Amino acid sequence: MSTSSAASGTSTTAQQSTGRTPAPGRRGSLGPVGLVLAGGLSVQFGAALAVSLMPRAGALGIVTLRLAVAAVVLLLICRPRLRGHSRADWGTVVVFGVTMAAMNGLFYQAVDRIPLGPAVTLEVLGPLALSVLASRRLVNLLWAALALAGVFLLGGGGFDSLDPVGAAFALGAGAMWAAYIVFSARTGRRFPQADGLALAMAVGALLFLPLGIAEAGTKLVDPLTLGLGAAVAVLSSVLPYTLELLALRRLPASTFAVLMSLEPAIAAAAGFLILQQALSPVQALAIALVIAASMGAVRTQVGRGRAKGVAAPSS
Repeated sequence: MSTSSAASGTSTTAQQSTGRTPAPGRRGSLGPVGLVLAGGLSVQFGAALAVSLMPRAGALGIVTLRLAVAAVVLLLICRPRLRGHSRADWGTVVVFGVTMAAMNGLFYQAVDRIPLGPAVTLEVLGPLALSVLASRRLVNLLWAALALAGVFLLGGGGFDSLDPVGAAFALGAGAMWAAYIVFSARTGRRFPQADGLALAMAVGALLFLPLGIAEAGTKLVDPLTLGLGAAVAVLSSVLPYTLELLALRRLPASTFAVLMSLEPAIAAAAGFLILQQALSPVQALAIALVIAASMGAVRTQVGRGRAKGVAAPSS
């Protein structure tokens, strides 16, 4: 899941802070594209590792370890300034942290019940719905219908092939992912660099700490569990955020969004290689339909933006 990365919401901030524009030409985009794909691989293989750890500490325990370790690392790296922020700034970062905690908690509850590939496919419907609603173009009804067809196939016509509770958790995580994108962008405008992300991660970790302790107890401080939980935090939060932030300094946000549409396929591969979660041909087709719908929605929105840019009067 790319849900731990704030790069999609802070792409404008990243590009403005560096003063660099995306490099033209295919050769100039290979480097950042590789960084984004590496970040996606890191997120999904980190999620697969988290699933394998759930028998040791439970879903809530793993989420707690992931958020806590990621918060500590980001706070040490960013060293965000605590003074000089308005009440609205703090309100935004707190809501961002709550959204992040809910998104991670719901997603890990989902992958505790259903395979990783279908879980990420259902989760990505949140950002897809946000993109369709934001665009308000008739062609997006086609992408929505394509996504719904994929969901119908994925659920075997009624989610008979998937645990309905797990599917509901995945859809809830998707709704939180959409909210995450909105508040990530707002946080990126109010806080410099990755300061807002670090503070929001700390808020999410504090919120989840009681839940993790209630479920896992002393298992959270078991050396092996703690070490593997730290690996999940690095793979699923710290490393992908860093890679994507570097990529977005040279990569248009629209291209980044299209690459994020490949997350379900990467998740399916991670689930197969690490967790031996094989997909049926129908499930593979369903994932392909959702990926196509997501890419189509992003491309439509980009095309609309370019058309507005051509029609806009020059200053």
